[in-house]
Amino acid sequence: MTRNIIAPKTFAIVVIFFISAILPSISTLAQEDTKPNVVFILVDDYGWMDAGAYGSKFYETPNIDQLAKNGIKFTNAYTASPVCSPTRASIMTGKYPSKTYNTDWFGAPQPWNYQKHWTRNKPLIPAEYSPNMALEEYTLAEAFKDAGYKTFFAGKWHLGETEEHWPESQGFDINIGGNERGAPSTGNKYFSPYDNPRMENGPEGEYLPLRLAQETASFIDNNKEDTFFAYLSFYSVHTPLMTTEELVLKYLRKRSKLNLTDEFELEYANKNRTTQAHAVYAGMVEAMDTAVGMVLESLERNNLLENTIIVFFSDNGGLSTAEGSPTSNLPLRAGKGWLYEGGIRVPMIISWKDQILAGIENKTPVISMDFYPTLVDMAGLKDSFKGNGEIDGVSLMPLLKDQSGSLRREALYWHYPHYGNQGGNPGSVIQEDGWKLIYFYEDERIELYHLENDLSERNDLASKEKEKSTYLKNKLMDWIKSTKARLPERRSEE
Repeated sequence: MTRNIIAPKTFAIVVIFFISAILPSISTLAQEDTKPNVVFILVDDYGWMDAGAYGSKFYETPNIDQLAKNGIKFTNAYTASPVCSPTRASIMTGKYPSKTYNTDWFGAPQPWNYQKHWTRNKPLIPAEYSPNMALEEYTLAEAFKDAGYKTFFAGKWHLGETEEHWPESQGFDINIGGNERGAPSTGNKYFSPYDNPRMENGPEGEYLPLRLAQETASFIDNNKEDTFFAYLSFYSVHTPLMTTEELVLKYLRKRSKLNLTDEFELEYANKNRTTQAHAVYAGMVEAMDTAVGMVLESLERNNLLENTIIVFFSDNGGLSTAEGSPTSNLPLRAGKGWLYEGGIRVPMIISWKDQILAGIENKTPVISMDFYPTLVDMAGLKDSFKGNGEIDGVSLMPLLKDQSGSLRREALYWHYPHYGNQGGNPGSVIQEDGWKLIYFYEDERIELYHLENDLSERNDLASKEKEKSTYLKNKLMDWIKSTKARLPERRSEE
């Protein structure tokens, strides 16, 4: 019997050749197994025109502008609601607020006590809403936590009136500052001491957006070897309008230099701001942008930009018709609390270095429910994903990878059966192929706009385009029925 013997030198050459041949495959597999980090930045009441990248000439937002250059800037991005809590729930669940019954900001009056608040003389009793995001919902944070991610939350939650519905119970390992409140209304508000039950007070005079950014950056520093999902949800730029004295003086000087004045137009019974000239608000915007820069810098110094998905978004349109009317959304009509474009169209940026398109503008209509399936898709969690019932959002991956990509979706819908503090009336909306129909419940009136030709919604075409109006109204009513949406009721005469 003859044995084949390989000389040691020859054997070594064979081993080296074998290893060199399989190393690329091993490297590829390792890259495929590495899940990307996610940093989701949500700003409160931040309008479509409130960043330089979106056209502001008064506010200074260098970090947001750079993020837009490094990623995809969406110009037809929408929130699920013109107020905060419903949009926040839609991000976490991927569902229309009408399905989860989270249709108004948590803390707003319920129908059974309407006689005790300012809507008591209105023709309609607002619909009942759920003041908690249900624990049965499988949240976006839970999806990432179950996939092995460390999950972090900082800032405004406003998705639960009771403590058992706060971030720790909805998928977040860490919660800094998230509770039932929709604005910093305890302690010294935007300045320490905050007296926030989920955040220790800082040094006296510390400014809240910078503190939240510092907490987020520290989390990134401490977890750079792990995979994480960090959700920075600013209280800014929500009222109360407060910023540092230095920033106020800066923008008062800039306002004077540019000869800006406070100008308004009527929006029904409300005054709608038409100029960006509010110095305090401008300071709040810049401080928030500085905070964004702190988080981006933490990713850069830890060499994490190539493996981190970054999202920038707002929870509703800018505040322009009430509570100080600090910003203008022009050319969009109205603002927060209204179903016109100023209330629901917002800035949106998605960035992932070297992994998706960069430096482009996308005009495809997208909405806040899309984040859930999109991030699950981008992170490669689809195979292990438990699901969340019937998701209303769609993955935006076709838009992120291909400039000519498109989405398979017929229409977008909104349902706000409440009176907005800012002047808006109960209504529902459908948008399809550039057409937008608004149905108002008070007088069963409709308005129809063609947004591609009339972005400012000045030319109501309902009487001229009767066939289109009928088609869209019927489709909207079918959708309302299919979601089992709650409706306002007509107030009985007393």
